[in-house]
Parts: sequence; C-alpha cells; structure tokens
Amino acid sequence: MLHFKTWDVQDAAVFLSIFLFMCHLAAAITIQSPQRSLTRSVQEDVFFSADITCDGIPTIQWTFMSGAVSRSIGTWLPGGATNITDDYSSRVKAYSNGSMGLSDLRLQDTGFYVITVTDVSGSSKDTGFVLKVNEVLYEDFQYLAVSALALAAVAGLLMLTVWLIEKLYRKILAWRKRKKMPENDATELQPL
Repeated sequence: MLHFKTWDVQDAAVFLSIFLFMCHLAAAITIQSPQRSLTRSVQEDVFFSADITCDGIPTIQWTFMSGAVSRSIGTWLPGGATNITDDYSSRVKAYSNGSMGLSDLRLQDTGFYVITVTDVSGSSKDTGFVLKVNEVLYEDFQYLAVSALALAAVAGLLMLTVWLIEKLYRKILAWRKRKKMPENDATELQPL
C-alpha cells in the first residue's frame, strides 16, 4: 500500500522557495542578439551584437570553435579588466554590453563563436554565433584588366600599321611623280 506524505505549510513554503530560487537562477542571465548568423568578406570587420543582463557584474568570455579547433578569444568584466589573447589582441574590441568587434577578417575566422556569461553566483549561460568569411574573387577584375590590355595592344599595333602604310603610300606617290617627269637634259637657255 502506498503512503503519501501530507504536506504542511512549512513543506510548501520550502518547495516554493526552492522553485522561486531556481526560476531566479534561470532568469538571472539573459543574452539577446538580433542576428546570430553573419557573412562577411576577407579584410572586412564584423560586429557580434550581444546585449546581456545579469545580477551583479558578470564575466564575459568569447570562444572560437571550428572543426577540431577551439580557442579562447578573451575574457572581460563590463567596465573592468579586459584580457584578450595574443592571437586576437590587435583585432578584437570588447564592449561592456557583451558585444565583440573583430576586424581584418581572414578565411580562418570562419566558424562558431560562443559568448559565455557567468554571474557572481557561478551560474552561466552561453549563446553561439556563426560567421562565414567569403574570399573576394578578383579573377573577374583580372580577366577584365588583361582583356583591356590586350585590346589596347592590338589597337596600338593597328594604328602603327596604318601610319606605316600611309608613309609608304606617300613615298610611292612621290617616287611615281618623279618618274613621270620628263628629263630636261637637252634644254638650252636663250639669252634675252
């Protein structure tokens, strides 16, 4: 036979306190972001927009993951100390609301970026961002430049050829004109 324990007011109060505390912990940290999938080109900048709310001063940590690679980008306290790793020190800008700017993108920056927010009680929450870095294709511009250069060279050769043919034509006309002139070797001058 099953025996059920009857709850008294004290048991209900403890249960309610634990339930409210768990709800408080679950809602103690929020991370909001308008866009979590970003696409940029090589050498551009990207801004990972995050707006965190937390009881007390949180610790913000960003991590990069791609395939088998996982490395820390940096950790900071809003309005406090900032610790950016050497790999990212010249390219990362940390913001007190949790956002992060990454400049001069490389193809290797394609991957998954995770922000982890930890409050003073030790509870944490994280959110991920996906970044795709595209290579700028200059082949079309190179093809256009090479084509324009080739056409300019052909145009130059055609102009040179027309100029040479025109010079040759004038020389031939002058030669024919001299050839048609009668020779005056027997002409005498009469005295006046």
